[in-house]
Amino acid sequence: MSYCRWSSSNFACDLYVYEDSGGGWTVHVAGFRIVDKVPPVIYPVDQSVEALDRFVVSHAAQMQAVMGAKHEPIGLPHDGESFYSLPTAAACADKIEELIAMGYRAPAYVVRDLREEAEP
Repeated sequence: MSYCRWSSSNFACDLYVYEDSGGGWTVHVAGFRIVDKVPPVIYPVDQSVEALDRFVVSHAAQMQAVMGAKHEPIGLPHDGESFYSLPTAAACADKIEELIAMGYRAPAYVVRDLREEAEP
């Protein structure tokens, strides 16, 4: 299960975080960021044709923006690095908090979800 990907928060996330099938948790840090504004996807709240059409149109617009977006190096110490086999959800949350404190971006719910998973 992934907690976030680089596409999270409309491509405003620098981390890809997941529980590894080989055991432990893994955090990949992006080496580059999209610097252009990426339009949001409008997720359907029901199964109406209109809601699904809004989703399809907004997703296509987002993918077009991403394909033409300018990227630049993040410029922080762990750009492009990966942290493998973090032994617990709490250890993964600690690593993410450390990376966020350095300036890397991740949705707030990631640390919260990992902390909740770490509770007995």
